[in-house]
Amino acid sequence: MEEGRGTALVLGGGFAGVEAAIQLRKAGLDTTLVSDRDFILINPITIWVPTGELPLAEATLPLAHLAQAHGFKVQKARVNRIEASAKRVHTDEGALPYENLVVALGGAKLRPRGVEHTRGICGGTEELAEITAAVQALVDRGQGHIALGFGGNPKDGSAMRGGPVFELLFNLNTMLRKRGLRDRFELTFFAPMEKPGQRMGEGALELMQAMFERHRIHKRVGVPIAGFDERGVTFADGSRLDADLVLFTPGLQGHPALQGSDLPLSDAGFVRVDEHCQVEGSQDVWAVGDTAALDGPQWRAKQGHVAEVMGRVAAHNVAARVAGRAERESYVEHVGILCVMDTGDGAAWVQRDEGGERLIPMPVFGHWIKKAWGSYWKLSRQGKVPRLPGM
Repeated sequence: MEEGRGTALVLGGGFAGVEAAIQLRKAGLDTTLVSDRDFILINPITIWVPTGELPLAEATLPLAHLAQAHGFKVQKARVNRIEASAKRVHTDEGALPYENLVVALGGAKLRPRGVEHTRGICGGTEELAEITAAVQALVDRGQGHIALGFGGNPKDGSAMRGGPVFELLFNLNTMLRKRGLRDRFELTFFAPMEKPGQRMGEGALELMQAMFERHRIHKRVGVPIAGFDERGVTFADGSRLDADLVLFTPGLQGHPALQGSDLPLSDAGFVRVDEHCQVEGSQDVWAVGDTAALDGPQWRAKQGHVAEVMGRVAAHNVAARVAGRAERESYVEHVGILCVMDTGDGAAWVQRDEGGERLIPMPVFGHWIKKAWGSYWKLSRQGKVPRLPGM
């Protein structure tokens, strides 16, 4: 390695940042991961926390365990600003110099009017605990109306989180049915798009519509959301949706730390990168996961598996640059939609890429496959079981 070029600083402890740190260390770089929390939240399995199927603690993994398994360092700090021109990151714990920087800070939620009256499945551990308590209070009462929805960002079509909302909706339906309470609860899904979920493909859209009808789940779609209040949702056409509990996941925008930084940003505030995850105009900064402005098909979406791919690609390219090698990998060919959409009593394999759309119903056993994936992810990332190719 070139003298003095064998270190890397990774900002962010989510899927993209953790994967980048693991792979950078594997490539021989002295790597430090900076995060404002000391754990990673395993978002794909948090859908079972509000239903009581999974304790909140089991949806997290301490970063220290990952650091010990792979040999990178962890520093707990909040990133305030990136000063690329000076090769320095400003945090609440002081300034950190870097030689190679991977930005994996994630995104920030848009804040529509009154959003403080809602809670979101992708909002972190505190919101998950609040959702769980609120759902349990309604279950204890024995009746209620729960409205679930998500929004997007008109400046970036990929900046949304629809899948977890659908999964939570179907899991709540299953939980209430198993407890004999479904007839005493009203479930309503809402979104401003005409066809929410269409990014997954027409097959997935048809499957969800059939489930909505079979399980008597109401829909309010195609009308912009005007705001929220303590009683429910208001829409741009003057109508409203009253509910005891509103679970809403807003669209994403760029992380606040990027606004005062000197990195090139998209209209939605995400970092502009090339296909190698390298920040435009920079030789030593890469951006991955939700932080980066994604390239790819119109139906592309920010997902965990794409974040991990970008983390691996960036780590490979950083290591290649440090070693003086010319070859580079691209993340673009891996951009696609992939999920096991869990319903609490089954699941469906949903995949969309340049090769087309694939939808495979997995009744009953699909739920346990996704549960097994959660255990596999935690064990494999700690080096306790072998990682499967591409996973």
